[in-house]
This record gives sequence, C-alpha cells and structure tokens, in this order.
Amino acid sequence: MVPSLAELHPNPGWASTNTNTSSDANSDAVGKHCILELYHCRADRLDDEAFLRSSITQAVQQAGATLLQLISHRFSPQGVTALALLAESHLSIHTWPESGYAAVDVFTCGDHTMPERACRRLIADLEAADHRLSSFRRQTPQALGDQERLPH
Repeated sequence: MVPSLAELHPNPGWASTNTNTSSDANSDAVGKHCILELYHCRADRLDDEAFLRSSITQAVQQAGATLLQLISHRFSPQGVTALALLAESHLSIHTWPESGYAAVDVFTCGDHTMPERACRRLIADLEAADHRLSSFRRQTPQALGDQERLPH
C-alpha cells in the first residue's frame, strides 16, 4: 500500500499540538532555508539536464525529503533551470555553464529533513571548487504560532 501524503509528511509548518509555552527558539520554526552558491563547477555538468535531474533526485533523498515532481528546462545555447517540488517545500537550481556558476535554493519544512545534506550532494556532484552556503530557520509568524492550524 502506498502511504498518503499526510503519512509521508504530517502537518508541514503547522503549530505543534504541544501546549508547552517554553520560549525554545526552535519551537516556532517552520523549517530551514539554505541558499547555496557554487563557483568554478564543471561546465559540462552544469549544462547536462539529465545529469542535474539525477543529482537533484539523489540530493532530495539524502536530505530525507519527499520528491513530488521534478521539472527542468535546458536553455539554448546553454544553462539549465530545475525545480523539485517537495512535500516539504522545494529545491531549485539555475546554472550558468559559461561562468561555472550555479545558484541553489533548498527550503524544507518540518524537523525530519536535512537540507544541508542536499547541498553537500550538489557541491560534490558539480565538483564546485568553491561555494558559499547560507542557512537560516524560517519562523512561524506570531499570529499563526499562537493558534493551532488544521488542514482543510
């Protein structure tokens, strides 16, 4: 039997049913957002749509996320944009093979995923000589954090 989406990722970004009013900084985190810039990558890999699709799929798996759909487009004469729609949010990549550069965005909701693992996979697969990774927690707005949100 195939599990339902709710079983794969219950309550993404919804308030916890825990009534503990602790001021724990992570208690109102919706998820984690990583911004990754890759420099001096292999140009042939940055321009290979099939390779990027495979790399993204494996990166999503390593992050512990659930891939719902992967769309991509190869530009002429070069470059690829790809978007992985995740049960937990998304992963996107935009490449500039002529510059050896790729811009990556990974946002995952919940506490069961590790978006940094997806980033590490892409760094290795694209053989980036240098990179810059910034990550931060996305916080639930106070107005939403004070109330329980239920699915419709």
